[in-house]
Amino acid sequence: MVQLTALTQEVLTAILKSIDEGIHVVNTEGKTIFYNEVAAKHDGMDVREVQGKHLIDAFPSLSEESSTLLMVIRTGKPIYNQTQVYLNLHGTRIDTINTTLPIFLGEEIIGAVEIAKDYSRMKLLSERLLDLQKGVNKSNKKKVLKQVSYTLSDLKTVNPAFISMKNEARKLAKSDSPILVYGESGTGKELFVQGIHHESLRSGGAFIAQNCAAIPETLLESILFGTAKGSYTGAVDRKGLFELADGGTLFLDELHTMPIELQAKLLRVLEDGMVRRVGGSQNISVDVRVIAAMNVHPTMALQDQKLRNDLFYRLNVFTFSLFPLRERIEDILYLTDYFIYEFNRKLKKSIKGVEKKLELFFMDYQWPGNVRELKHTIEYMMNVCEEERLTLEELPIMLRQLSSSSQGKRVHPNESLSLRKNLEDVEKRLIMNALDLSKGNINKAAKLLEIPRQTLQYKLKKTLD
Repeated sequence: MVQLTALTQEVLTAILKSIDEGIHVVNTEGKTIFYNEVAAKHDGMDVREVQGKHLIDAFPSLSEESSTLLMVIRTGKPIYNQTQVYLNLHGTRIDTINTTLPIFLGEEIIGAVEIAKDYSRMKLLSERLLDLQKGVNKSNKKKVLKQVSYTLSDLKTVNPAFISMKNEARKLAKSDSPILVYGESGTGKELFVQGIHHESLRSGGAFIAQNCAAIPETLLESILFGTAKGSYTGAVDRKGLFELADGGTLFLDELHTMPIELQAKLLRVLEDGMVRRVGGSQNISVDVRVIAAMNVHPTMALQDQKLRNDLFYRLNVFTFSLFPLRERIEDILYLTDYFIYEFNRKLKKSIKGVEKKLELFFMDYQWPGNVRELKHTIEYMMNVCEEERLTLEELPIMLRQLSSSSQGKRVHPNESLSLRKNLEDVEKRLIMNALDLSKGNINKAAKLLEIPRQTLQYKLKKTLD
């Protein structure tokens, strides 16, 4: 057997201790040969209570069959993202997600290493979230309505195309068909979706929003579909968001971050209106309108295999693409005046508007953060302004630096004079507009762009690579 030098062992130990994950290594006898502070914190233990001891002695609730470390030593096969629930030496329940790998020296297995993530707190938070939603769902109608803070009238615009979209949304809100909303970050997707719920026949029911990227995928399924008693140690019968949203609307934001396997289960619910709790065998009927949103173009998500084709076509009954602020030029100053009015009221100020140079800068700037960025910019400036009008001097530092170098031309934080790059940007924008107009239909988009279908597919693939 190869022997490690003292220096090599010291370096290896230092590296393992610096990793921000729980690391637990055992030899073939099941004795712990390395156990870092992060793992000890996860397990509610002291390193000295585990180091050098047999796994079962340190964690008596585990057995040869239930321990992922001992199982990997026995089989020689890795285990990925396995949930494990056990009691530590002090009787405290621990929930972790483990990736456990065999350690080979040549063809001989000499131990196993486990990389553990503690999700006890996240699980507790998710259960509290469900309890909170459940409490809201039992409230009277007046309290349920308070879940929706915005209507379509709160989506301020003087842009004719955006006004037309809002009018279309009011009409389609009466339907129970699913809706897919696409828009860059900061364009107001949740505000738009809340407005649709408010205009719908479900406005008296619950409105529940869940960002699919905010919850680990191991918990997202139980959050959405609920849990059945006994599905895992300590599990109880608990409603998921679909059941809690029964009779109302469930808004799934950043849908493209949902695991593909879970998207298949979501599709089944959309098709037959039935959910099955995690670990359960009973189908439960739900009456829920699903509205999904994405901050990447659906066509690109499909090409990148982040969105199932069948789920896309099921959701794509009604589709809305929210315009970025840079394509709503007339809204920039209109929204600026609106936000000044709002912050005058909140901050007890009397700012009368913006100076001409600042107005020109606002019109030239690309606003990559869209309406959210504009609102936060105005909020900052209103807090520091001591004059009657906002000026370039009150801009946040990064925008102030841009304003001093812009010299009246359109600016962007990553502006380039490269002809090739700018032509690529124009081409990409035209392709995205054509895909929006054709609702993702490649053939129709190619006709609008007056290029062959194969050329469009090549350009889309090139954009994704």
